[in-house]
Amino acid sequence: MGMVVIGAVFVDIKGYPTSAFIPTGRNAGRVEQIHGGVGRNVAEDIANCELRPTFVSLVDDSGTGVDVVRKLKSHRVNTDYIRKTRNGMGTWLAVFNDDGDVAASISQRPNLLPIAHTLEQDGDEIFQNADSVVIEIDMDKEIVKRTFRLAQKYGKPVYAVVANMSIALERRDFLQSTDCFVCNQQEAGILFSEDYENKTPKEMADILADRIKSARISRMVVTMGEHGAVYADSEGNCGVVPALKVDVVDTTGAGDAFFAGVCMGLTYGKTMDEACEIGTRLSASVICTSENVCPRFLPSEFELEPGRAAGEQLTFDI
Repeated sequence: MGMVVIGAVFVDIKGYPTSAFIPTGRNAGRVEQIHGGVGRNVAEDIANCELRPTFVSLVDDSGTGVDVVRKLKSHRVNTDYIRKTRNGMGTWLAVFNDDGDVAASISQRPNLLPIAHTLEQDGDEIFQNADSVVIEIDMDKEIVKRTFRLAQKYGKPVYAVVANMSIALERRDFLQSTDCFVCNQQEAGILFSEDYENKTPKEMADILADRIKSARISRMVVTMGEHGAVYADSEGNCGVVPALKVDVVDTTGAGDAFFAGVCMGLTYGKTMDEACEIGTRLSASVICTSENVCPRFLPSEFELEPGRAAGEQLTFDI
């Protein structure tokens, strides 16, 4: 079964200006529509490293939904547990400035509750053979509850990421059951009710080591943009992983790729520092393109040993 990813599918509509971005004016440029969503991106990132994840999600009963499933299949994602339903996919509308950063966005979330029914019906089959479980922890509470119940039943590690920290604040008890939680610097500030805006990576790492101990979170990683990422565990160990220098084209999906890399590393025996380095490499590969996901890598490039055949040639749809 490999790594199991539980999350949402979005359609991303992205606008890029062709000259200096004017926030309150009209901007000439180009508009692109691509497959997105944190869970979908993470599943494809893992698949692009030839680790063949299983994706538990929803799509619309539409041509776009069919296309999402077709593309994931072509990248060797197990799509057996993707269900078709009305309003199964969300929409993310974003406008980028000329530095490649999001200037403004609007998000319409899908109705994800049918995922709970999938877990109720097929959860034992999905979890018993999983190497690890990856989840967007701000999904419907019933989905999160069933995920942790099944993970505990079969002794599977759970790695969590967040798309909306305001919702995740209501799940602090679930964070205590994760094997690692990943968020950005601003989200960490919301979680711990503090302002981390001007903290250096070393300061942030020391703070994180203290905060997760009192919050009873086993391990946590905080991304800090161009300053890299910091990590800490409940035993007081912490560290800083610097970012790689690349030309920024589009930052969309970089955080998802980083999270995917951390999860892959931890799933297959890497230390926190090594896992964050994998995440940093994947993130850098996304930032320098307009894609939401990383390009193809081999597990051997990250010294991953997933214990399964990885030599089969993959054929990707363009």
